[in-house]
Formats: sequence, C-alpha cells, structure tokens
Amino acid sequence: MEWRHTNSPVRVKAKRTISTRKVMATVFWDRHGVLLVEFMQQGTIINAAAYCSTQTKLRRAIQNKRRGLLTSGVLLLHDNARPHSAINTQNLIRSFGWEQIEHPPYFPDLAPSDFHLFRYLKEFLGGKRFDTANEVKEEVQDWLSSQAADVYDLGIQKLVERNDKCLRCLTSCGDIF
Repeated sequence: MEWRHTNSPVRVKAKRTISTRKVMATVFWDRHGVLLVEFMQQGTIINAAAYCSTQTKLRRAIQNKRRGLLTSGVLLLHDNARPHSAINTQNLIRSFGWEQIEHPPYFPDLAPSDFHLFRYLKEFLGGKRFDTANEVKEEVQDWLSSQAADVYDLGIQKLVERNDKCLRCLTSCGDIF
C-alpha cells in the first residue's frame, strides 16, 4: 500500500513470470563420498513416511557401498525438521541401531550439506539453464560423483569446528535463545 494523490498516475506493476519447476534432492554422504541421492517426484512433499522410505534406501546403500559400516555404527546428522523428528522416523532409526547427533535449534545451517556441499553445487549450477528436470538431475549426479573424497572429508572436518562455534554461541548468548 502507498499513499498517493487521487490525480497521480497508476503505478504499473511488473507481472511475475512462473518460475521453472524446482528439483528437490535428498543427499546423504559421508567422509568418503555420496551414499545416496534421491530426487523427489514433482508435486510430492517430504513427510515422515517419505523420509522413512528414504532412510530404508540409505540403509541399503550403506550395505552396498560401505561394507561393515552398519555393524561398526552409523552416526546420523540431520536437522530437526518435522519428517526427521517424527515418531515413525525416530523408531525406524532406532530399529536400525543408528545413533543421531543432536542438532542444535536455531542453527539450520549447521548441516554440512548446507554450509559445505550445496554451496559448491549452487556455484557450479549458477547461470546454467536446463530444459528438463532430467537434465538437472544428470548434471547434479555428475557433479557429485566428480568430487574427490577429500572434498567430502573436509566437509565433515568443518562440521566439528562449526558445531563448536554454535555451542560457544549458545553458551555465551543463552539468554537470547
């Protein structure tokens, strides 16, 4: 809203164009590389049932790609979004025998996918135009598989520093939160 004189010319608004469709991916990775990339179908949402299905696929991917890891222990970090913290999801993760790292509230960018991996992926995809969702998926898959293992290892190492920084902030700024 704005105040105008009754004789003022009508302001012309630019019409928004419909943006291209988005492609949503869930990526699980460890210090050695990508374990699972799952692209969501257009028009679907991530709820607890969908996330549990993805967790089951992740377990299968770990069995295939990291032999022995399931018996030595899986430590899972994901944020506290509703599908991740739902009772069904938590029960499934416990049934797998996986341990979870507590994700501090108010720090949604603590996940290494957000501050490390996806930042570089966004830079790589920036300015590129794709005609189909499949082209995007192929480009993302190719980029993820082209990254050296030390890129993933560095992301995990940075997680420790970032987590410590968040904990220091929580203790020094505890009254704010």
